[in-house]
Amino acid sequence: MNSNNITRRTFTKSVLAGVSAFTIVPRHVLGGKGYIAPSEQLTRAVIGVGGMGQAHLVYPGAKLLAVCDVDRNRLQSTLAKVDKDVKGYTDYREVLARPDIDIVHIPTPPHWHESISIAAARSGKDIWCEKPMTRTIGEGRRVVDAVQRNSRIFRVNTWFRFGSRFYGMKTPVAPIKKLVDSGLLGWPLKVTISETTGFTWKFQWSGLTHLPPQPVPSELDYDMWLGPAPYKPYHRHRTHGTFRGYWDYDGGGLGDMGQHYLDPVQYILGKDDTSPVYVEADTPVQHPDAVGPWRRIYMRYQDGCEIILDGENVDKDAAFLEGPNGKLYPGFKSDIPDLENKLAAFPDPREQITDFSQSVRERKKFALNEANAFRSCTLVNLAKIALITRRPLRFDSVNLRFIDDQQADRLIDPPGRAKWSV
Repeated sequence: MNSNNITRRTFTKSVLAGVSAFTIVPRHVLGGKGYIAPSEQLTRAVIGVGGMGQAHLVYPGAKLLAVCDVDRNRLQSTLAKVDKDVKGYTDYREVLARPDIDIVHIPTPPHWHESISIAAARSGKDIWCEKPMTRTIGEGRRVVDAVQRNSRIFRVNTWFRFGSRFYGMKTPVAPIKKLVDSGLLGWPLKVTISETTGFTWKFQWSGLTHLPPQPVPSELDYDMWLGPAPYKPYHRHRTHGTFRGYWDYDGGGLGDMGQHYLDPVQYILGKDDTSPVYVEADTPVQHPDAVGPWRRIYMRYQDGCEIILDGENVDKDAAFLEGPNGKLYPGFKSDIPDLENKLAAFPDPREQITDFSQSVRERKKFALNEANAFRSCTLVNLAKIALITRRPLRFDSVNLRFIDDQQADRLIDPPGRAKWSV
């Protein structure tokens, strides 16, 4: 082979021979900041191979090289399903130390999204993160900073703003966005999200209270599973699929599924760079550990646009969108006469990059990136804080702080275990 044709990865292997497994060579050292040769196949790793992690194993566009999980049994069962050259790890830091991996998928529980995303960005990886983007507003701000400071490409794994039918609307989001941009409904708008408009809040994902301590299974590294979350004695209901019901790791159905519905709403309303300034919740007292059901959450933006999360589906005749001049109901039905012909006169929404591999290769932002995903995740996290505090909250959407409410402010960025801090 001609020495002038040595590939980037061959060069990397020779340079790194004998170097510690945790040494990281930034990608810009290997050929320019964010450089990937156009002819080179993208590579990836999946950190966390539970329920959602199994789905990430089959995404196209990049070759799978590594999988990682703190549960050794789950890791071994996953390795039995994938190609023989895929390597397994129990410590995500070893995955990030590999210079031959371009993209890291993070389908872990949400309390790990911040730490792994930031570490991945610092190690020169691009990032495909599960929803919700982060468990708190403070975590989200740090992820945005790390991604942008390190010139990485980032996406959150919810796609309804650019693909698939949007729940009860029975249409992709693009025609709804076109309708709002046309002004035919008027302004400001009220959005109602409920079972009527196509979304349930999965209250069955509530946590259990008074959990008796149980022995930690030998196959599970429970200390690493907890990671930055506060220490609580092990109980099987805290981990794996049922972790969603605990504030320390997620936020029930609202935390786990809310960004699926709220991100397109944010996009439809044109709120990718702002957040509501007022939020309140009608809810029973929430347990400090286990997430419970709730009745209604109300949010309002500075310009008067409103979002109502109807947990009990009280308004069974609700429109999805309601403005001064008209309404839009599930199934894309409206009280505006001849809506289809009227919409034809208006331009379609701006095109977006919806192929993550294209974003990585061209170093251009994905349709749902760190910045707009942070704002839609902030909707979820504001709603969670309103549930916990059970009082009206005023929010500074620029400085991302509550106004005259120290308790709510502390929930923006609660401390994690110092051992696992970023």
